[in-house]
Order: sequence, then structure tokens, then C-alpha cells
Amino acid sequence: MIILYGLQNCDTVKKARAWLAEHHQACTFHDFKKQGVPPESLARWVQAAGWETVLNRKGTTWRQLDAAARAAVVDAASAQAVMLAHPSTVKRPVVDWGTGITVGFDAAAWSARL
Repeated sequence: MIILYGLQNCDTVKKARAWLAEHHQACTFHDFKKQGVPPESLARWVQAAGWETVLNRKGTTWRQLDAAARAAVVDAASAQAVMLAHPSTVKRPVVDWGTGITVGFDAAAWSARL
């Protein structure tokens, strides 16, 4: 079963969910705002994709963190602490395909997975 992690109101997550539906791929949706970021899953994502990929440094939440908090993110542990405290700093969507994970929406890469 595919699990799509993200925020319900995120435009990229909406595109990803629509793409999955168009390709007849059932998925379970895990909303970070309502359900939080599962620490054990976050650790797997960081290990698989790297903390630099999983951490969204382009979003509003990251930019609203104070400079000291941003500067303190220097490795996987510090990045995970920020992502757990501020779920919107996780790049979206994260998809657990059952055979691996992807971070972000890339229709061509997703098509290759199917």
C-alpha cells in the first residue's frame, strides 16, 4: 500500500494525490498537521534520501525560523529535530511506495515506478 505523507492544503500534495488517482493507485494519506510526523518514518526518509533532501529550506516555515535555529541545522539529527518540531519543514510529498521512498512530486519518476 502506498502511503503519501504531506499537508492537505499543499498544492504539490494535491497534484500528487490527483496524479495517483488518475493512475488508479490507491494510497493512504497521512496529514502532518493532524497526525504529526512519525519519528521512525522520518529517520527512514533521512537515511534513504538524505536530510538535505527531506528538509524543505524553501518554504515559509523554514524562513520564519529565527536565524539561530536555521544555523543550528548542520546534520541529520539537528534536521530531524526541526522537522519533528515544525512538520511544514518536511519537503512534500513524501511517498512510501512499499519498495522505497520518494521526496517531492515528479510525474516522470513516479511513472517509471509503476
